[in-house]
Amino acid sequence: MVFQDLFLCVFLHYKLKIMELLLITIVLLGLAFAGIAIKIWAKKDGEFAGTCASQSPFLNKDGEACSFCGKSPDEMKDCSDSKK
Repeated sequence: MVFQDLFLCVFLHYKLKIMELLLITIVLLGLAFAGIAIKIWAKKDGEFAGTCASQSPFLNKDGEACSFCGKSPDEMKDCSDSKK
């Protein structure tokens, strides 16, 4: 009987820790989504500036064209008017 009580106590302790971790995770994800939503809401037309990877020298070391709009890094500053 003592073993069962000890097992139940340990089980409930870990269950509470998992629930606490889950709650913290949900809150942090909610804050991240809220931050992104506020940034989109605050920006003109809800667009992020410089979304092309070709704009970043850290991401595009070979000077390849953007896979979204097809422009090279030296052609345009943004992807707002993409090639069709």
